[in-house]
Amino acid sequence: MTQRTRMIRLQRLQRRLFTSSSRAALNRRTVPRAVDSCDVLIVGAGPAGLAAAIRLKQLEREAGSSSQSLRVVVLEKGSEVGAHIVSGCVLEPRALYDLLGPDPSQYEEIYGCGEPPLGVKATESRMVWLTEKSKYPIPHPPQMNNQGNFVISLSALTRWLGRIAEEYYGVEIYPGFAGAGVVFSDEGYQTVLGILTNDVGIPKHPSTTTNYEPGMFFRARATLFAEGAHGSLTKTLINKYQLRKESDPQTYGFGVKEIWRLADDNPLYSPGSITHTLGYPLDLNTYGGGWVYHMDNHLLSLGLVVGADWENPYQSPYRDFQMMKHHPYIHRLLSPSSPSSPSTRIAYGARVLTEGGLQSLPLLHFPGGALIGDSAGTVNVAKIKGVHTAMGMGILGAQGVWEGYRNQPANDDADADGTSHPIPIDTSGYTTSFLSSWIHTELHETRNLRPSFSSPVLSKRNLSVLGGVLYSGVDSLLLKGRTPWTFRHTKNEEERRVCLDGGKSLDSIRTGTSTSHTPIPYPPFQPPLSTDLLTSLMLTGTSHAEDQPEHLRIVPRVTSPPSLRRTHVKTNISDYAGLLSRACPAGVYEYIDDNDTHHHHSLTGGSDSPESWNGKKLVINAQNCIHCKLCDIKVPSQDITWTVPEGGGGPKYSEFVFF
Repeated sequence: MTQRTRMIRLQRLQRRLFTSSSRAALNRRTVPRAVDSCDVLIVGAGPAGLAAAIRLKQLEREAGSSSQSLRVVVLEKGSEVGAHIVSGCVLEPRALYDLLGPDPSQYEEIYGCGEPPLGVKATESRMVWLTEKSKYPIPHPPQMNNQGNFVISLSALTRWLGRIAEEYYGVEIYPGFAGAGVVFSDEGYQTVLGILTNDVGIPKHPSTTTNYEPGMFFRARATLFAEGAHGSLTKTLINKYQLRKESDPQTYGFGVKEIWRLADDNPLYSPGSITHTLGYPLDLNTYGGGWVYHMDNHLLSLGLVVGADWENPYQSPYRDFQMMKHHPYIHRLLSPSSPSSPSTRIAYGARVLTEGGLQSLPLLHFPGGALIGDSAGTVNVAKIKGVHTAMGMGILGAQGVWEGYRNQPANDDADADGTSHPIPIDTSGYTTSFLSSWIHTELHETRNLRPSFSSPVLSKRNLSVLGGVLYSGVDSLLLKGRTPWTFRHTKNEEERRVCLDGGKSLDSIRTGTSTSHTPIPYPPFQPPLSTDLLTSLMLTGTSHAEDQPEHLRIVPRVTSPPSLRRTHVKTNISDYAGLLSRACPAGVYEYIDDNDTHHHHSLTGGSDSPESWNGKKLVINAQNCIHCKLCDIKVPSQDITWTVPEGGGGPKYSEFVFF
């Protein structure tokens, strides 16, 4: 049976199960759901998830034939593998070589899935300090040496890995299936049994509907979560099992990225050239920097990462990035050499990324599963790279699962009704192997660089960035991480407890109030180099079903009552000047005048409508969402949670634009 046939049969079974139940008394908690069982379930078909799937099947083959093969299933919320990955990155190929072999020239012959899309080899690497009109070369840390690396399309690489996993190793990959909830066992220290995919066909205003189809229950002996940074299921697991009990809270960066196609005769195009920037357009208290990567085929990846702990609520990373493109260095690069040879912007995207490093790593395993890749948070901030560590964690996770699979007794558990299920796999070997891995060594060496930019003393003097640059230079060039101290991301234990026990993100509590900052006078857009946000949004291919519940929710209710929205508006308007309306890179959040206010004033003697405050109300344009998850992390009131929309919804970063 082919994978497509199997999935069609499961979907038909799901429809029959639901059709046979009473639609009139629809209860989503008790509605019958189709169940599909596998040995290992992987949530997320990014580099980490695919590396784990491939490595598991490799280990199975290395162990020899068996009477029953290891069934590995990968679920991907995007409409296809790679659809939610905006491209243009520098790949350190260490983990790729560990996974597929040290000679990429042999990959096509061995795996039969075409040439590996490794773009162009890195040719030069430099770092510059930008002022408003000039640039000055500065030394870069040795960790940023890019000899032997590649400037690639990550979207293309992910799609290629997906083909190898599916066609060569027999991994089952199901795009369009979003993990909506974790399923736990009922007894004792609850074990992860698998996940539920999200229900579809639910209208915005819940009611019985003939289009409703319940999500499926994918049951597995081990579930690996590879959702990327700040995944909704990962949040549930970290909180339930207190996986950060011994670590710092995570801190994030927020990246805005574009891909441009340069004219064939552009004299400044240099394939393989890599430039990282510090300084302009950010102030000396805001951590972050830009990049300019010359890809193959006259493509250019450029972007800006801003530390999500920025203080000024008037700051807009999107507007900062648009300003950056008008710096003379980048302006010359994007300017046409002649009117008939313009540069063309072909892609736009944004995403949060983990920056906490070793101090913020949670415990990696728990009963019935583990966190891999950016779900764990293994980006090497000093290298400005995370794909190699994500794939490496996927490989380690797979090896940990295989070790537990081989050592696990063959007998099954039985439910109260006598139904038997295989015993969950012990994944603790994964954490043990990580502690002795090259990934741990990398993160330990660079552990103090990111927190060195957050000194409270230097922050008061507007010198946070300069202090971090000086310390990072000494640590990376001379000390190489061999220090007896480890900087924390939190100011003290009290702040750490506020984050871990109070459920607040570290980046949200670092946000200053509007009364302690002044608005930033951003210049007007100057197309085609800089454009308004909605024009950029059109390049993402974002699409969501219009008639579905908002996947961006004012907690704790799925359907937010007016009182919660009113509280949100009051806090975020009065204290933070509507931060989300500027921070969101897709125009999802708007604080607009409430047209019903005058009517309510006349009826109630001056009070606002139930969901508005001081004449303002919140509008959530969920259909615009590009799944960056910044709102969940940055909103000062910490009352918005990002959940998965219907499977397949969101951005669609097309592969064709990278060839």
